[in-house]
Amino acid sequence: QVQLVESGGGSVQAGGSLRLSCTSSGYRYSWRCMGWFRQAPGKERQRVAVRESDGGRAYQDSVKGRFTISRDNAENTLYLQMNSLKPEDTTMYYCAADSRDLACSYLYSFGYWGQGTQVIVSL
Repeated sequence: QVQLVESGGGSVQAGGSLRLSCTSSGYRYSWRCMGWFRQAPGKERQRVAVRESDGGRAYQDSVKGRFTISRDNAENTLYLQMNSLKPEDTTMYYCAADSRDLACSYLYSFGYWGQGTQVIVSL
């Protein structure tokens, strides 16, 4: 059974940093696509950053220059280093993964999801 487990969320003041981690288990190969998404209550889930197994990556415009996605392919582990956090970054963050032949940029390309980790940024 495939599982994705996020960790590293928490509360931080604006301007601070957090590092999210996502550990994958139950999948013996390296995921082709791994990504971070976030969703505020009542809003659509949005892509934050995605990383392909070949090194390709993409970011949401609002996090460019502040967030960095990285992954350990051998361990199927995904990270999100979040710097210069803003109150508007406050929400639930979800890790996702998939290996189908679909573009990694899109929400529908991901069939496996973690339970999420909460990030709260205060002034």
